Amino acid sequence: MSIGTTLAEDMEINDTEVNDTEVDDTEAFQQALEQDGFIVQEGDLGFFDLLRLYEEGVMPSAYGNNPTTKYLIYFVPPAPGYEVEEGINQITSTLGVSENTTPFWNLGPDEAVVFVGRTPPECRYFSYDYMLMHRTIGNERRWIFATLADTINNLVIKTEGTPDGEPGNPFNQTTVIIITADRGIDQRVRAAAESAGYSDNIINTQVLPSAMLNMGMENDSDTFASFIRPALFNDTQAGENYINNSTGTVFRITPNETVELDPYDYPELRVRGTGKTEFDLMDDLEELRIAILDKYNESNATALPTSQTVPIGTDAIQRGINVLGPANDACYLWTANQSISSPTPPFFDTSQYYPFLRDPGITLGNDTDEFIIVYGVNHAATGKATYSNFVIYGAEGWNGVRAITDEDFSGSAEEYLPDNPNAKYLYVYKLARNCSEDDQYCYEVPYGQGAYGIELDKPLFIAWRLYMENTTKTGPAYSEIVYDRAIKFDPMSSGNMSS
Repeated sequence: MSIGTTLAEDMEINDTEVNDTEVDDTEAFQQALEQDGFIVQEGDLGFFDLLRLYEEGVMPSAYGNNPTTKYLIYFVPPAPGYEVEEGINQITSTLGVSENTTPFWNLGPDEAVVFVGRTPPECRYFSYDYMLMHRTIGNERRWIFATLADTINNLVIKTEGTPDGEPGNPFNQTTVIIITADRGIDQRVRAAAESAGYSDNIINTQVLPSAMLNMGMENDSDTFASFIRPALFNDTQAGENYINNSTGTVFRITPNETVELDPYDYPELRVRGTGKTEFDLMDDLEELRIAILDKYNESNATALPTSQTVPIGTDAIQRGINVLGPANDACYLWTANQSISSPTPPFFDTSQYYPFLRDPGITLGNDTDEFIIVYGVNHAATGKATYSNFVIYGAEGWNGVRAITDEDFSGSAEEYLPDNPNAKYLYVYKLARNCSEDDQYCYEVPYGQGAYGIELDKPLFIAWRLYMENTTKTGPAYSEIVYDRAIKFDPMSSGNMSS
């Protein structure tokens, strides 16, 4: 400890010294790139607040935001000689990030986008994911929002604490991540990073497989985005500090001269599935269902259907459909009877909108006898997921107002199955407009709050996420999980069909 300082002050001094060192390294990295004949433009990194953008009318939907986490996104400068679209400027100004940057960017086959900085502080899960955001098909510019390949997550990332991706501490560690379509560009960026003091064993590459992409700056070129998804911080305040003051730099790197291209092949993917399933809990889940119906036997009960929400990213890319950003690290389920589609942002094509909801869905009134019970297998407890949650969404805006995570499930099924030892692997949660004092496992769904609530007469649905099976370091296999469930309860006078 320094003489005349407190421990807290000394820690602050040390943090400043670390940050100054990182700034120096970043500057040296930029200089090395420029000496190798690259134009280097610095971008930004910030919280991509989908609810706020929807609430303020900048985006036509919240695109299935995950309220458990605040996703960061790279804001990348346009290529030299190009400008950001006016509609994009509305996003950056609303979010208060650097002018002349965009969250949705084109990239030439000889360019790269690079992140250098620290990973999130200790949390249940984080990943760096990259997406194909939109593509021109014929004369139509479509919103695709599909993951391109596997994420770089906390179990595979190369950092100072996990060199070459070996087991260790991946949290709050320095890392470098290169997004590019070209091997030669990747090698040159790595060499510049090493000359600036970054070890090669902390450098990661996310491959843009150009054989399936339309690289370039033309109006019909694909656009991309890159997200950082941290979930369930051990220290909530440390997590907020990271989201609001993330220590990272984003560069767009463009060669000054034409280079001979050496495009990457499509990267090898991690394989889902272990052969171990949750199906031994089916009898217990049926016992739980009966116990729920017995408890609320004075109400009409309607079982809501559960199905897979979205296909994988490569399916979406091949079919040219919008899938709202699913990660390869997750499974996604929901209660919609038919497909729900989200609109294309107006700054991509002001003439083309897609209907939100073909199925009228369900509503949730404020009668004390009207509520939804969500129940199922706690996938984190069984080991099939690192974390899981369910979210209640407004169907018209895809606005998720609250996520209930597996941290909230503990002990919730024992009330219904007090003598069943497998109750610890199950959960029950209530969604209502009014929760009674003895409803420990209940969330009051807000209304009259714009995008941050769901109106009494507006359709809604429930959606689940199951993130990353530790054994495979990717998403669980759908064939090995027991689907979560939900039941809508209404007063007897409502005339709903019983389940």
